[in-house]
Amino acid sequence: MRGVNAALGAAGLAGFLALGEAVPRLGLVEEDYFPPTSRIADALGTEITDPAFWTALGDTLTGWALGLAIAVGAGIVIGVVLSVVPYLREATASTIEFLRPIPSVALIPLAVLLYGTELRSVLLLVVYASFWQVLIQVLYGVRDVDPVAEETARSYGLGTWARIRHVLWPTALPYVMTGVRLAAAVALILAITAELVIGAPGLGARIAVAQTSQAVPEMYALIVVAGLLGLLINVGARSVERRALAWHQSVRGEVAV
Repeated sequence: MRGVNAALGAAGLAGFLALGEAVPRLGLVEEDYFPPTSRIADALGTEITDPAFWTALGDTLTGWALGLAIAVGAGIVIGVVLSVVPYLREATASTIEFLRPIPSVALIPLAVLLYGTELRSVLLLVVYASFWQVLIQVLYGVRDVDPVAEETARSYGLGTWARIRHVLWPTALPYVMTGVRLAAAVALILAITAELVIGAPGLGARIAVAQTSQAVPEMYALIVVAGLLGLLINVGARSVERRALAWHQSVRGEVAV
């Protein structure tokens, strides 16, 4: 089944690349604005031989990884605290619902005022966007804890930390892993967006330079790199999720199928 899915995915990708080659060649769009796949591939080959490209890629991955790590750690800790401390969840619910819908890009002027084009500007946006993905999933996961299991743990004299470790965490972990996977994708989007708009070092800034200098094939090549990076991050996150939840029925059933 996996082999069939991989073959279908490869066929779909080949068809998409062929379409990208044919559309500008047939004159349906101007090559100056949408170059054929072959020209983009040539530009990509040139990019990967340029040391500056790898420096930009490293800058983007640094902002992504640091921001994601901070967001995941803060989301898990704050989510658990809000859930186990009596009345704290209700006291903070309105504040969370107010802050969560604010788009991270709306904080770009604040980030620039505070940190200019430094890495900290990227981290501010990445952490803010990714944090909510994890926090909300943790809150949902804790809410799904079986009350009978919770009361049984209390009756056996388990303390707060023991109940978190043996009752709350196993129930919330599938939700946490979903939040981490979503946060990983959001973190990459915000890292590149911040670089593109603010001018912080990274792939986004390199895309902006290519666009302003009319280097269209190079611009598309860098966009392809960003897409491939997102694909790799998603595949890696799913792999980690399967390993972390190997004991869970959802993953066991997926493997069985």
